[in-house]
Amino acid sequence: MRSFYKHLLWAVMALVMVSCGESREEAARRDFEEIISRNKAVGLAVVAVKDGQVVYDQTFGYRDLESQEPWKGDDVLRIASISKSFTATGILQLVEQGKLSLDADVSDIMGFTIRNPHFPDKPITVQMLLSHTSSMSDANGYFSFDYLHREKSSTWEKAWNKYEPGTGYQYCNLGFNTLGAIIEKVSGVRFDKYISTNILEPLGVYANHNVHALDSSRFVKIYTYSRRDSSFRWTRSAYDLAPEALEDYTLGYSTTLFSPTGGLKISASDLAKVMLMHMNYGTLDGVKILEKSSSELMQSALTDTDHKDENYGMAIIQTNDLLKGHRLTGHDGLALGAYTAMYWDPEERYGFVVMTNGCTGVSDNHVFANILCESVECLYKNFIEEK
Repeated sequence: MRSFYKHLLWAVMALVMVSCGESREEAARRDFEEIISRNKAVGLAVVAVKDGQVVYDQTFGYRDLESQEPWKGDDVLRIASISKSFTATGILQLVEQGKLSLDADVSDIMGFTIRNPHFPDKPITVQMLLSHTSSMSDANGYFSFDYLHREKSSTWEKAWNKYEPGTGYQYCNLGFNTLGAIIEKVSGVRFDKYISTNILEPLGVYANHNVHALDSSRFVKIYTYSRRDSSFRWTRSAYDLAPEALEDYTLGYSTTLFSPTGGLKISASDLAKVMLMHMNYGTLDGVKILEKSSSELMQSALTDTDHKDENYGMAIIQTNDLLKGHRLTGHDGLALGAYTAMYWDPEERYGFVVMTNGCTGVSDNHVFANILCESVECLYKNFIEEK
């Protein structure tokens, strides 16, 4: 009922906008100011694309709550789990080059036995990790491969569910950190450098998993919200990576320092360029990142997820829950207080990027935070929908 009245209100406001001669940009700004107020957002960055072109790119609020410094368009945010799409892209590049197989046994690549103790004869494959069907879990944590190593962890068995690998779905960050290590093992290149050289630099975007490769003055501070006292706390760890931690780096084992599962830092504008590459099935402005067949596989519906009418491919989701009445493709992220989304309609050729560095996180549909749904709906209403 609440959703009905919200849509009715926006319809009335749209009529008022037309009668008063208000521009799309003016209407969007007013809508976003209300969205920010309603969700108590610290800052917000949004981009809408249509037919291969950016039609709206704007930031609101603060990159630094304490100093009240505004969020600028070229500022970068840690985008959480959207980072998985970059890791999956790197894996598929290596598959295209014949250096890796999706059916490869992860144990053979990592150099130690990685098996579900309940199904010790069932290999864990690269494709299982990509689609979250390996039966691996985050119950032990996901920032060390010791959690998978029976000789280094007394609780390694906790990292596994009791269903057979390949037969069920559970979202798993440890699985994607493992994929990052596989990129290092197969390519011989440190994860952050591989992603930069083979994806970010060819696309001409300013981003990195390594904070030391970026200008820290462009980092958007991330804040967690406390419902107990309606306050925000700065998440200092969001951009922490001690230089000395890289001194004894071991390829294929220290990889979690860069968080292949959630550690990329990028601006909304540049993330929109990456989204356009996916919308064009692997190519942007003549630059080929993936073959079309690989991109299509990445975006396919390989398995059902925990949510109704939602499917997972390879670090790409298909969902009906972000924009009512529309099935969108992409990925979202939540970590340390940041909420992010990168979703598009592959048939109608429009898409959205939304980032916030702190908000209440309230979710009416229990899938996406309201601020993501409301922002996408605002962008669609003002810049995509035919009036």
